[in-house]
Amino acid sequence: MKRILVLSLCGTLLFTGCNRKNVQKEEGESQAESANKSNLVEMSVSAQQHIGMVVAPAAVTQLNEYLRATGTVQPIDSKIGIIGPLARGRIVEVRAKIGDRVEAGQTLAVFDNIEAGELLTQEQSARADLERLKAQLIPATRQAERSRRLADIGAGAEKDSESSKAEKEGIEADIRSQQALIDGIRQRLHRFGIADDNPRATFLTPLKAPFSGVVTKTQASPGDVVDAGRNVFTVADLSRVWVQAEVYEKDLGRLRIGQSAFITVDTYPNQSFEGKVAYISDVLDPQTRTARVRCEVANSDLRLKTDMFANIELPTKFSKQAIAVPASALQEVEGKNVVFIRRSQTQFEKREVEKGVTVNNQTEIISGLKPGEPVVTQGAFHLKSILAGGELGED
Repeated sequence: MKRILVLSLCGTLLFTGCNRKNVQKEEGESQAESANKSNLVEMSVSAQQHIGMVVAPAAVTQLNEYLRATGTVQPIDSKIGIIGPLARGRIVEVRAKIGDRVEAGQTLAVFDNIEAGELLTQEQSARADLERLKAQLIPATRQAERSRRLADIGAGAEKDSESSKAEKEGIEADIRSQQALIDGIRQRLHRFGIADDNPRATFLTPLKAPFSGVVTKTQASPGDVVDAGRNVFTVADLSRVWVQAEVYEKDLGRLRIGQSAFITVDTYPNQSFEGKVAYISDVLDPQTRTARVRCEVANSDLRLKTDMFANIELPTKFSKQAIAVPASALQEVEGKNVVFIRRSQTQFEKREVEKGVTVNNQTEIISGLKPGEPVVTQGAFHLKSILAGGELGED
């Protein structure tokens, strides 16, 4: 009888222990299931379409860091031409205005050149003297030849022959001197824009563009009296331009002369202009602690205008391969970085991840995510709002 009671008590205790383990197991599974459910978010397909949700697989990406700066488009100093008269005169006609595209050698204005008039008078006088000397040379040459023949046959003195020869050579020297004077006057007239075939009675000289470009400044009106050296026109060759920016001193070590630069402007949001870093200033602005950086950019179609605001992206030395997602995919929940993984058409899982650097709006994921997993890249903030039980917000 005692043995039966002991066996009965042991059976009761064993049964009770098993029941307790089953209860604990069920409670653990229930808690795990509850925890898993707390990481899941439901959103209907229509709601996803309404917020414009985008899901994309996580992928291993080449992350290249860019230094970003803002600047303005400026003409290159060596491609700016200042045009003004070389002598005092009066503007007679203006043929170009600000904004005009001009070709090399095109006349921008015509002015009455006072000095050119004086030079033309000197040229005419010098030519007259030259003709007189040439006329004197003919008989002098004949006399020298006659005296030489007479001296050779003994019918004339040797000194007469030498005197005639010296007179002839003197006239020839005067002719050469006079011709040099005329050539000098002609060169000065050429600098004023007066060609040899121009009528010698006119004193009008042109102001011409030194190269093809755009007129960026003008200070000329018909009737204006201008002095030598006055700046009348400014022409800029904009086929290549500078995009000039200010870069903080802490970032200067990441740049180098000759590296690529990528330029965008609001006027052409879908187009990028590639250039090269041509200049990094050796002097810092003491107020802003920045240095001037200039990027040279091709502009053959003249789409980039002077003083246009520009955004500059300068590649740095940082480059690595990593799993990365758009920065908009990362959300902060209870102080932790999370992403949302699509589990079904309407169900999404909150996943805690460890993030690294963010480069060009792409964030490196160090752990917590595998390549190919479908990540919500747009609309994650709405899922976070649902998870928190709050109102739907805006990304």
